[in-house]
Amino acid sequence: MKEYTAPLRDMQFVLRELAPIDEVARLPGCGEVNLELAEAILAEAGKFAAGVLSPLNVVGDREGARVVGEGEVVTATGWRGAYRSFVEGGWNALSCSPEYGGQGVPRLVSALVEEMWNAANLSFALCPMLTRGAIEALELKGSEELKGRYLPKLTSGEWAGTMVLTEPQAGSDLSAVRTRAVRQPDGSYRLEGQKIFITYGEHDLAENIVHLVLARTPDAPEGVKGISLFVVPKFLVNADGSLGARNDVRCVSLEHKLGIHASPTAVLAFGDKDGAVGWLVGEENRGLEYMFITMNAARFSVGLEGVGIAERAYQLALACARERLQGTELGTRSKEKVAILRHPDVRRMLLLMKSRTEAMRAVACVTAAAMDTARCHPEAEQRARSQAFVELMIPIVKAWSTDNAIDIASLGIQVHGGMGFIEETGAAQLFRDSRITSIYEGTNGIQAIDLVGRKVARDGGETIRLVMAEMREVVTRLEQEKSETLSAIAARLRDGVTALEQAVQFVVATFGPDVRRAAAGAVPFLELFGTVAGGWQMARAALAAHRHLEAGTGEAGFLRAKISTARFYADHVLVRAGGLARTVVADADAVLALPDDQF
Repeated sequence: MKEYTAPLRDMQFVLRELAPIDEVARLPGCGEVNLELAEAILAEAGKFAAGVLSPLNVVGDREGARVVGEGEVVTATGWRGAYRSFVEGGWNALSCSPEYGGQGVPRLVSALVEEMWNAANLSFALCPMLTRGAIEALELKGSEELKGRYLPKLTSGEWAGTMVLTEPQAGSDLSAVRTRAVRQPDGSYRLEGQKIFITYGEHDLAENIVHLVLARTPDAPEGVKGISLFVVPKFLVNADGSLGARNDVRCVSLEHKLGIHASPTAVLAFGDKDGAVGWLVGEENRGLEYMFITMNAARFSVGLEGVGIAERAYQLALACARERLQGTELGTRSKEKVAILRHPDVRRMLLLMKSRTEAMRAVACVTAAAMDTARCHPEAEQRARSQAFVELMIPIVKAWSTDNAIDIASLGIQVHGGMGFIEETGAAQLFRDSRITSIYEGTNGIQAIDLVGRKVARDGGETIRLVMAEMREVVTRLEQEKSETLSAIAARLRDGVTALEQAVQFVVATFGPDVRRAAAGAVPFLELFGTVAGGWQMARAALAAHRHLEAGTGEAGFLRAKISTARFYADHVLVRAGGLARTVVADADAVLALPDDQF
C-alpha cells in the first residue's frame, strides 16, 4: 500500500478561508494557536502519520491483535513502540485541558490532526479516540477525587480509556443493559456482568485501562432512567497514584472482524470473582444522559474517521490511475498506451472521491470551529447559537461522512480494477475498515432519526433555517462575482437549498402527528442535508479561490483546481438534492405499505 501523505495544502486552505483559525485563536481559553502555529502542528503531525503510523497499517491488518495467557492481549508488531512515541510526542494531550497536563489546542486544529491519524492507521487511532471519550466523561461529571486520580495519566496517555456500553442483548437499545452495580460501605461499587464490542477493552499499550461502564444499581428503575455510569480501572489505583492489585475484570475473547483487525474488540467479563470495583460518576440513574453527551464528541470523531479513510482511498486510487497504463486515449489516433487517469470515467470516479472528501473535511472543520466557539466565546448568547449549530451538524459529520467514506473506498477499488480486489494493493483493506464506521457510536439510521426528531422537528426547524439563510447568502455572493463558473455553482446551490427547505417543512409538519412517516425518510433527509451542506462549503471554497485569483495571491494552480472541484461537486453531487427531497416528502408510503409477511 502506498504510504499516506497529509493533504496539508487543503487543510491550510480550510484554516485560512472556511474555518478561520485566527478567529478561533482570539477566543479566551483556546490556546492562542494562530495560523502559523496551527500549520506547524499539522506539518509535524503529518510527518508522524506518514513516517510512524502509516507503515504499520498493513502490518496491523495482517497480524491483528491476539489473546495470550489468561486474557492478556498482545497488539501487532510495532504497535507498542508507535504508541510510546505517540505519547512521548505529546499527541495524546493535544486538545486536552491544561489543568491536567494537556495542551489545550482548539478542536479545529486537533480535528485535522485526528483526520491524519485515521487516514494513516485507523486501528491505531481508535485507542486515543476512546481515551479522549473517557477524559470527557470524567471532566463532565467526575468528582474532584476521580478527576485527580485519573485525568493526569489519561491525558498524558500513560493510561488508556474505554467506553463500555454494549451487552449481548443491549446494542443500540441501551435500556436493556443488565450489568449490575452494588454499592459498598466505603462508597465504591461492585460490578458484575458481561460487555461486548469493547474497542481496546484489553491491550498492552498502556500501563492501565480505565473503563467507563454503564450498569444498574439493584433498586434502579427500568429502562434508560435506571442506568448509571462507573469508573472501573483494570488495575486499582493506590492513594499515592501507583498501581495496585488487578481488578476483577478480564478479557474473555476478541472478536474476529471484517476490518480494523489491529484494534482489539473485546468481550469483557466484570465480577467473575468478588465483583469488579468501580466508582460512580455523577449521580445514580443519570449515566446514559452523561454518556450521550460524551458520545456526541465520539460521533464527531467517527465522522473524522470517514474523512480520513476517504482521503487515503483517494490517494491510493490516484496513484494507481497515474501509474497504470491501459488502452489508448479516446478521441485520438495515437496507439500509445496512456495512464488510466486519461480515461474520462476514471477521472469522473476520482473527482467523485476528491470533491466529496474535500466537502466532508470542510463541513467537519466548520463544525469543529463552532465547538470551540460554543466552549470559549465570552457571550452566552453566541455560545448557545454555536452549540445549537454543533448539535445539528453532529449527525451530518458522523453519518454523511461515513456513508460517503464507504462509497469512496468502494470507488477506490473500482479505479484499481481487478487489482483492487486483491489485498496486496491495500484498497480492499480501506473498504473493509470503512464498513464499521456507519455502525458504531450509533448506526447511521439512528443518527438520521436523531437529526429529524431532536435536531429539526423539536425546535420547529429554527436552527436549520438559520443555516439555510447562510447558504443563501453564499448564493448571493457567488452571483455578484460575474463569473460563469461561480454562477453555475450558485444555481446548483440555490436549487439544493430549495429542495432542503421543502424537506424541512415536511419533517416539521409531519414528525409530531405521523412519526413513522417522517422516520421513513430520515436517512434520505440526512443525505440531502449533508449533500447541500457539502455544496455550501464547496461554494465558499470556490468563492475564496476566485477572489485570490482575481487579486493575484496564492498558488494559481491549486486555486483553479479548487474552483473546478467545486463545479464538479455542484454538477455531479449537489444535483441529487431534488430527488432526495422528493423521496423524503412523497415516498414514505412505499416504505410503510408492504405487509411484514411479504418481506
